[in-house]
Amino acid sequence: MDFFEAIKNRKSVREYSDKAVSRDLIEKIIDAGRLAATARNEQPWEFVVTSDKETLKRICDMCPNGPFIKEASYLIAVFSKDTKYYIEDCSAATENMLLAIEALGLGGCWVAGDKKDYAENIRKMFNAPGGYKLVSMITAGYPRKEEKPRAKKSLKDILRWEKYA
Repeated sequence: MDFFEAIKNRKSVREYSDKAVSRDLIEKIIDAGRLAATARNEQPWEFVVTSDKETLKRICDMCPNGPFIKEASYLIAVFSKDTKYYIEDCSAATENMLLAIEALGLGGCWVAGDKKDYAENIRKMFNAPGGYKLVSMITAGYPRKEEKPRAKKSLKDILRWEKYA
């Protein structure tokens, strides 16, 4: 899929089919994340991937806005060392992975991590080192149905040249 097509077609998918996703595809997605831009080339991220249905259900039960988590084929937890720009760095990695998910014909959804009351419990669940932060989680799988991207504001509505008029 063309890069700009992947950007235009990316959407949050919250309904997944039972079709198996290969580990090879998940590794491609993680590879896209690790190649993201990062301040001072810190690369503070580490990724934990799970497909265990009991683990997905436990995470789902902790996340009030994530009832779909238990249906995903995989969940990618994005952890970071506590660095100055951990949110920016790991958000860039998360978006790279979401675009890779779209380009590979899968569906995914960004689930908040940082500053959520469940973040520490999920950190412990995955045995992430103390001092690491859960920045985000991404569900991944084949969509159960065709989803359309939501409408976005037009370029003319958000672009300013030189300054606000």
